[in-house]
Amino acid sequence: MKKSLLTVAALSGLAGVAHAQSSVTLYGIVDEGFNINNNAGGKHLYNLSSGVLSGSRFGLRGTEDLGGGVKAIFVLENGFDVNTGKLGQGGLMFGRQAYVGLSSNFGTVTLGRQYDSVVDYVGPLEAGDQWGGYLATHPGDVDNFNNDFRTNNTVKYTSANYGGLIFGGTYSFGGQAGNFTANQIWSLGAGYNNGPLLLGVGYLNARQPGLANGLFGNNQSTGVASVVTTPVFSGYTSANTYQVIGAGGAYTFGAATIGATYSNTRFANLGADAPSAFRKGDTATFNNAEINFKYQLTPALLLGAAFNYTTGSNVTEANGTNNAGAKYYQGSIGADYYLSKRTDLYVIGTYQKASGTDSTNKTAVAAISNLTPSANDRQFAARVGIRHKF
Repeated sequence: MKKSLLTVAALSGLAGVAHAQSSVTLYGIVDEGFNINNNAGGKHLYNLSSGVLSGSRFGLRGTEDLGGGVKAIFVLENGFDVNTGKLGQGGLMFGRQAYVGLSSNFGTVTLGRQYDSVVDYVGPLEAGDQWGGYLATHPGDVDNFNNDFRTNNTVKYTSANYGGLIFGGTYSFGGQAGNFTANQIWSLGAGYNNGPLLLGVGYLNARQPGLANGLFGNNQSTGVASVVTTPVFSGYTSANTYQVIGAGGAYTFGAATIGATYSNTRFANLGADAPSAFRKGDTATFNNAEINFKYQLTPALLLGAAFNYTTGSNVTEANGTNNAGAKYYQGSIGADYYLSKRTDLYVIGTYQKASGTDSTNKTAVAAISNLTPSANDRQFAARVGIRHKF
């Protein structure tokens, strides 16, 4: 009996040492609410939906101290639908993030499924990443500020913090034998956070984004080609290269914060890798500008408003006809009330108006991100939701 007690005591001591050197945290968000879409293909739609302000998720985050300031880290993060229990991101088990790496005083290197530099450094400055959710995202999330598309097979570097300055980059291997650049994705970015001023810049370049294992297909578990459905840019997924240049900033004075973002998105060399309705080799370009505002009315209540303008360039159709491009005007408002540190109630409303000709060579219709497009040039959507973090 004494021997057994001594063994238990020794094992308990070892467990204590292991616990002191490493940790694993279970975390997550459950976001659920009621949506109204006044024009879903010509009809009103009322429904419950999951993950609008924040994607519903659970994850494991771990760290182990290796000594000398070096740590091993990992993240496995799942997305899911509260209403049905199904997996998010096209059925992927850990579709939001899945990576492992090393962290030190010189920065962090990680490998796996991760976010690009535009998402990391510019995305947080748009209204959609703050209080507006995907309803306030730029049309179709054309610049990926709201992280609709993640990168697989990615090596990522993030620097240490140098007086508020942080920078980094990613490289994603395409994995195609005999063609090193096929499906490759790379990005660079930097951010500055010092007192009331917040700045961010980012660059993203993806080859063959519409093919199987390309950027637009990375949310699928079956390795199929692009499943982009938004008319904002679904007609441009035959492009050989998808490129985003983004920048943004915010300034806080008292309880108020005013911010702005800009992006230039190019779908270059249309028709290079798939059939296209446009002249082979043409480029479609979108310029997007947003101004946003938020006000901390009380410690528990945040109010927000934003206006976004997106304009598409001229593109020549395969038959020689000129497609003058589309324009989208979008306004959003929101309120977020915290019942506690972990639980909040929120309301979001977005109105969008479209004009011109969209990527499908049809008269542009309003298409608020992640919703069924309108049957005409106008669309309004509203959301009342509850979010709990654990």
